[in-house]
Formats: sequence, structure tokens, C-alpha cells
Amino acid sequence: MYPVATAEGPTAEHADLIAQLRAGRHFLRFTARGLTDEQARQRTTASELTIGGLIKHVTSVERSWAAFIAVGTSALPDFSAMTEADYQARLDEFKLLPGETLLGVLTAYEAVARGTDELLAGLDDLGVSHPLPAAPWFTPGASWSARRTVMHIIAETAQHAGHADIIRESLDGQKSMG
Repeated sequence: MYPVATAEGPTAEHADLIAQLRAGRHFLRFTARGLTDEQARQRTTASELTIGGLIKHVTSVERSWAAFIAVGTSALPDFSAMTEADYQARLDEFKLLPGETLLGVLTAYEAVARGTDELLAGLDDLGVSHPLPAAPWFTPGASWSARRTVMHIIAETAQHAGHADIIRESLDGQKSMG
């Protein structure tokens, strides 16, 4: 069932964006219901993705982009200057590593979500814009508004919630919807 996601913000647009983000988060978290740490680490498709790893990744993505909204370009790395260690850290972001637990990544996700919601609810202008960092996938000199950045977080969350749903259905037949 689609969650009732109400939110408050300075404008109806703020409230709608927060509500949609909360709905996406709900579906991502819902895929993890009742799983053990081992199940949260398990690959069930040809992909390397796992439910625990996806939650960990989306947490990192949301944390980074919320910081971008708050402070600008300095919150994100210069992706064009990444080292092998940086690339390995990004790959590890998609894995529930030894010593990490599903409860731990879910708890971290909740904390990041609260922070993002508070940031958005307190943001006077969704049009505030910052230049994007250097990256091979961004147009040089491009900027994103807070609005566009939130829409990116929503899209990333929804995409990975769909991945997690497929992984969960392959794991034990459970589905988020339907």
C-alpha cells in the first residue's frame, strides 16, 4: 500500500517534495522488513547489488546531496580527481561490510532522512543554486537548484527501491507492492 506521507514546509511545494521523498524511503526500507544481516548481504540477481548495500548507498547519496544544498559545491568531492582508494570506497558503499548490520544502516538512514527533512522544511527558497563539482558526468559549469537536487535524491531513492524490491522478491518472494 502506498504510504500516507504528509509533511510540512514553508510552501506546498516543499511539503510535496518532502512527502514524495518520505514515500520513496518507505518503500526502500520496507524491502528490508524481517531480513537477517546475512539476507541483507545476499545477491539474488546477476547484479552485485544487495538490500543492505542499497540502503547504505542511498544513505550516502542523500547525505551528500543534502550537504550540497546546505553548503554548496564544497560538500562534494572533485570526482574528476578520484583515486583508486576513492573508487574502492564508492564500491564499498554498495556492500554491507563485515561488522556492519542491517539495523545499523537503517538507523543511519533514519538519521540522514530526519536531517534532510529538517533542512528542506527550513529552506526558504528551493531555487537557491550551487555549481556542480567537477565530474565526467556533469556539464562543466552547470549548477543545480535545491529543487533539482531534491528531485535527484527522490529519483535515486525510487530507482534503488525498485532494485531492492526485485532483490527481495528473488530472495524469498516478498514484494513491496502487489
